[in-house]
Amino acid sequence: MSEICPFHLDIPQDDLVRLADRLDQTRWPEEEPVDDWSQGTKLAALKELVAYWRIEYDWRRCEKRLNEIGQFTTNIDGLSVHFLHKKSSRADALPLIITHGWPGSVVEFLGVIDELAEPSDPQAMAFHVVAPSLPGYGFSQKPSVTGWGVERIARDWAELMRRLGYGHWVAQGGDWGAAVTTAIGQLAPEGCRGIHLNMPLGRPGPEDLQSQDPKVLKALQRLGFYQEWDSGYSKEQSTRPQTIGYSLVDSPVGLAAWILEKVYYWTDNSGSPWDALSMDQVLDDIMLYWLPGTGASAARLYWESFAQFGAGTVAIPSGASAFPREILPTPREWAERTLTNLVYWNEVEKGGHFAAWEQPELFVKELRACFTKMV
Repeated sequence: MSEICPFHLDIPQDDLVRLADRLDQTRWPEEEPVDDWSQGTKLAALKELVAYWRIEYDWRRCEKRLNEIGQFTTNIDGLSVHFLHKKSSRADALPLIITHGWPGSVVEFLGVIDELAEPSDPQAMAFHVVAPSLPGYGFSQKPSVTGWGVERIARDWAELMRRLGYGHWVAQGGDWGAAVTTAIGQLAPEGCRGIHLNMPLGRPGPEDLQSQDPKVLKALQRLGFYQEWDSGYSKEQSTRPQTIGYSLVDSPVGLAAWILEKVYYWTDNSGSPWDALSMDQVLDDIMLYWLPGTGASAARLYWESFAQFGAGTVAIPSGASAFPREILPTPREWAERTLTNLVYWNEVEKGGHFAAWEQPELFVKELRACFTKMV
């Protein structure tokens, strides 16, 4: 079955009513005994978000936007894959497959797809944009068997581009999207001319522990913070995804708290998550976990592939953009241990882990600067 099927999103109103009822019945914990986020999502911040969700948030706005871009499904390797697909009107447009991560979704790209496909500057590079939902995420089917790690997804993404009729193309990703895109680079499928990462993957070597380079010291410091204070979610999801999945699928407030903590810690903000993203943007993303009930299935990707995250090397042309508030800053020297044919590298002035979501204009600029060197 290789048919490409249009997908129209129309969530039953009863589902939205049931969500409102659940929000009304929330059983709140006491306030944290600290004045910062060091114990997790602050009660006041979450209550503010939930109040907006319950009273002002409009899911139909997001639903309409997704439908306007163009949504499709196709069965690959026994699984129905959901994807956005916006073709450019330009004959010289370059096909691009762009992959999100966790706790993101295809809504990360809502602010960049139009500009990538139909540039405001007619001289700028244009793209045919393909943005799939990872297996078990969004409206892609949830795998019912094990074995759905990043290598398998990379092969399926190559098949998706072949199925769409693209003889040559490029790939891009951050977070799990970076892992999948790196795996595409390692696979080097026919037609793939290069990759770009906004979360370059690199690991320190023994010599780095003695380095006095400020960039290496910063990377090691952030790595230490991540391992000690910021990686509890990944440890849980990579070892017991089913256990945490019950809460994430059953409790909308629990799901929102789980995601909002990472929005706070991983964006380039000045003390509030709303410095980087609006409540509407964050809730659009949360809804792509809540409505299809993907809290457990999305977490299983950690169980499948977290130990292999960023392993191996890529020989095809590669590029990377280092955003300053990335979870794990990667010095160029570390990135080159994985990306052995690095043709583009830039350290961007602002932005965090969710590059396309937070800084759409800079993100688009980076992709054009990179892929110009590969075609």
